[in-house]
Amino acid sequence: MSVHAFVDESARNRQFLLCVTLVEPAHLRPTRRALTELLLRGARELHFKKEKEPRQLIDQMAKMSVSVRMYTGSCTPKTEEAVRQQCLRRTVEDLLETRAHRLVLDTRNERDDHDRRTIQETLGTQPSKTELTYEHLDSTLEPLLWISDAVAWCFGAAGNWTHKIEGLIEEHIRL
Repeated sequence: MSVHAFVDESARNRQFLLCVTLVEPAHLRPTRRALTELLLRGARELHFKKEKEPRQLIDQMAKMSVSVRMYTGSCTPKTEEAVRQQCLRRTVEDLLETRAHRLVLDTRNERDDHDRRTIQETLGTQPSKTELTYEHLDSTLEPLLWISDAVAWCFGAAGNWTHKIEGLIEEHIRL
């Protein structure tokens, strides 16, 4: 299946959460459009942590043609980057199995180099044979990153928030 994957993360309560939203190519444009329509006047992105009111954003996202995988691992502030890379490595391995076409990660600016190394190591010596391309983008430039942001936030918040995203999460991989 040729899917595109959009990745954002959260860390809360000694747990690192890497959220991957999978979208089939035919659904890319309509899903981006639907997400952009959820923006408040003057806003450039949906960032769940910054939303004053969730405004049923999760309910709207649950109606979209996407699926979500959550990769989690225990961490401390000192081990957070290592756990992120462990989750990312497993994500890339899973994407290669599904023959994913594109991987987009929310940029972390200077820390993007850690991701690049992990991805390159996971792809091995012949990355061109995998057909998986990857890039880091600012979330203001790629609305599909907003779903991963929202789901990761809700998953980390637990309680009623976890219940709201149950229908979106296809798989939870614990590392």
